[in-house]
Amino acid sequence: MEITLFQGLLLAIMAIIVGLDFFLEAFFLFRPLIVSTLTGLILGDLTLGLKVGALIELAFAGLTPAGGTQPPNPVMAGLMGTVLAYTTGCTPEQALALSLPFSFLGQYIILFYYSAFSFFMGKADKAAQEADTTTIRNINLLCMLIVSVTYGVLAFLCSYVAQGPMQAFVEWLPAVITHGLEVAGGILPAVGFGMLLRVMMKGKYIPYFIAGFLMACYCEMSNLLPVALLGLVFALIDYFGAKQRQEEIKAAMEEGSLGGGQDVGI
Repeated sequence: MEITLFQGLLLAIMAIIVGLDFFLEAFFLFRPLIVSTLTGLILGDLTLGLKVGALIELAFAGLTPAGGTQPPNPVMAGLMGTVLAYTTGCTPEQALALSLPFSFLGQYIILFYYSAFSFFMGKADKAAQEADTTTIRNINLLCMLIVSVTYGVLAFLCSYVAQGPMQAFVEWLPAVITHGLEVAGGILPAVGFGMLLRVMMKGKYIPYFIAGFLMACYCEMSNLLPVALLGLVFALIDYFGAKQRQEEIKAAMEEGSLGGGQDVGI
């Protein structure tokens, strides 16, 4: 399957939007599941986008920015994973492994921008001292424009311009390498979940983890929707439980302050 010029332009526009969202971390449209789904929708194969996006999302589940560090770029991974699966016909597992170089490319470019944008900090500090909100606004808009346009250019070059060489490269790969890529692509989601659990796994969440594990492994299900609904139930229980505890603490504090006021009056 080939990507047309119109589809390439649509992918570039989509990358501009989700890339800016990744830079601002506003609506989390940059997650691989959403990026791959939108890419599949543009390419006319929504099912493929969902399959590739779900696999890449699992692999990137535990990769989040911390401080000045920057993880592999989820936008390029989600975009190119679906593009590679669409144009070369490789499996989602192979597409996941093949999309990692593009993800690293996006990571390095964003890191370069983080360093280059320090050039504007002196002007921003001076504008802040002078209460010059116009200059501060223009600096922020310029940085956002540079980042978003870069995503669009990368998406267009990698998805449309370079699709021929990518197809030839994948077809040239020996069977042992493609099989290795498929195995690696199957392992990466487990690694991503392991990284996520290392951060999130706390004592109070262990019962939920065991319940989900038992349901997924020992209950016959045609899909994972029941497990997702069970997770939603657990999340709602934890949310409303925490909210009730906060209300009880607030009520106790109010009662204590009122009691203290009465003692003072006496």
